[in-house]
Amino acid sequence: MIDVLDIAKNSKESFFQISNAATSEKNNILKSIKLQIIKNIDKIIQANEIDMNAGKSKGLNSAMLDRLLLNDQRIKKIAESIDEIIMLEDPVGEILNIKIRPNGLKVGQMRVPIGSILIIYEARPNVTVDAAALCLKSGNAVILKGGTEAINTNRIFVDIIRQSLIENNFNPHIVSFVDTSDRSKINELLKLDNYIDLVIPRGGENLIRAVVENSRIPVIKHYKGVCHIYIDNEYDKNIVMDIIYNAKVQRPGVCNAMETLLIHKDVATELLPTIKKMYDAAKVELFGCPRVCEILPEINSATEYDWYAEYLDLKLAVKIVDDLDEAIRHIAKYGSQHTEAIITTNYYKAEKFLRAVDSATVIVNASTRFSDGNEFGLGAEIGISTDKLHARGPMGIRELTTLKFIVYGSGQIRK
Repeated sequence: MIDVLDIAKNSKESFFQISNAATSEKNNILKSIKLQIIKNIDKIIQANEIDMNAGKSKGLNSAMLDRLLLNDQRIKKIAESIDEIIMLEDPVGEILNIKIRPNGLKVGQMRVPIGSILIIYEARPNVTVDAAALCLKSGNAVILKGGTEAINTNRIFVDIIRQSLIENNFNPHIVSFVDTSDRSKINELLKLDNYIDLVIPRGGENLIRAVVENSRIPVIKHYKGVCHIYIDNEYDKNIVMDIIYNAKVQRPGVCNAMETLLIHKDVATELLPTIKKMYDAAKVELFGCPRVCEILPEINSATEYDWYAEYLDLKLAVKIVDDLDEAIRHIAKYGSQHTEAIITTNYYKAEKFLRAVDSATVIVNASTRFSDGNEFGLGAEIGISTDKLHARGPMGIRELTTLKFIVYGSGQIRK
């Protein structure tokens, strides 16, 4: 039987070693992990097939199965993402904001690891590697609690990671795995604030709310990704269709996929028939406001539910708005502060949208699908935060560190 208290204690004790490791030592561990993943592709796929078959038997929806699936290409991409993390500058030990006080004291800040981090996630086995690699590079210990859906795949990945730690003379408890489907163990972990410093949940809204409600430990979270794109009346005809197609269709089951399309009233009549034809070919189901349904009477009428919905599927809510201000108000009411985009050729409208929209990522003339740590040059991401403290948006290795004050003196005493 798994003792989560022992896991948490061992994780905290192992933190001292990894937090003081040299960049070269951490990179050597990551290199070993990458090599072992490539060597074990067949084993990983076999384990993933067991999880996929079990998921289909349990009736997991298509979005969950897509998140769970690993094939040769996806596994190689996971391995390649480790290379990107290796190439990243190590933030640990960076000294910032040094100032000399009138008494001669030099006061500044140093970037340091957070500690032992608990990551709770669902059917995304790539998170196992991403989270471990990012925590290792940023000098943190990590406790991984993956979903039951991916338990066999996760076991293989964790075995590879822990063996790589041992080969490089590091404590294997730097990366811990809660190998159980017993959900009560999560609540036990969430009470261990003496040993765990931060919780990052990745998954559906129900999981995240349950973690927040039960945790004594600080939580970085996002509940859902209700992402919008607004097409302005001044737009580039050469890019608009590609952007809104990519944002909805390329991978609908992820949090940065578009869920609501807003269209300026002046261009709705000319755009909507073409938009519908494009989405019909991709089997996207549309839900429109009354003005949209006047132009496209054959589509579904949107309800209040649809404006709040994170479909994670080939479904899209569509609304006609009078102007930019109405689009911003709609996003403020129904959005989840994740990612929003505007398509416009007007510089001033773009700048207003960037300033006025209160979301973690705001984009001009590009797909919402770019809201991603890898795409932003952070390496693989630990998650996307819609909080405002202490991290916001895609989180990479810098967001897995904190600051402490450092002071250089020469005998000063306070009077």
